[in-house]
Amino acid sequence: MAGVPVEIPGLVLASASPRRLDLLRQIGLVPGAVDPAELDESPHKGELPPRHALRLAEEKARAVAARHPGKHVLAADTMVACGRRILPKAEDERTARRCLALLSGRRHRVHGGVALLAPGGKAHSRLVTTTVTFKVLDHDEVETYIASGEWHGKAGGYAIQGLAAIFVRQLIGSYSNVVGLPLFETAQLLKGSGAHGG
Repeated sequence: MAGVPVEIPGLVLASASPRRLDLLRQIGLVPGAVDPAELDESPHKGELPPRHALRLAEEKARAVAARHPGKHVLAADTMVACGRRILPKAEDERTARRCLALLSGRRHRVHGGVALLAPGGKAHSRLVTTTVTFKVLDHDEVETYIASGEWHGKAGGYAIQGLAAIFVRQLIGSYSNVVGLPLFETAQLLKGSGAHGG
């Protein structure tokens, strides 16, 4: 599939994330349309992080598919979790600092849900989990990162593809999953469903 980007007119990406679009382009794929799903992303009572990520991906795909009959719809959700605790998307500095304090010197998991809805309504989905371990962060490192603004809107308050790369002591699993879309699993879903035959 990789190589010169190929537009797939029959594929809709149900995401507003420029990172997911860039990741698809990285493997040579360009959706024919981008149509973000606007959903309440609050976890259900007692819902564990892996299930939450997968459910949101599936719900996003269904919501957008209703607006694009006859198309394949690809949706994803990325969840950062410490144990059973789901970390928020950091929309302010206070939240970003809280996330970084929680992640400092600890191992956490990034759960990526990916869902592909075929034109006939058949859904295919995958859950991918990556384990990430941060070094112990000192005050200056946290403040430098906060000043960068990279944390804004990011699950868990960091973007691994940016300055936060120097915080990562160990990563086990899919790197692209932490960025926002597990590429191996996504490519397999697209190929298996006939959305792209590459």
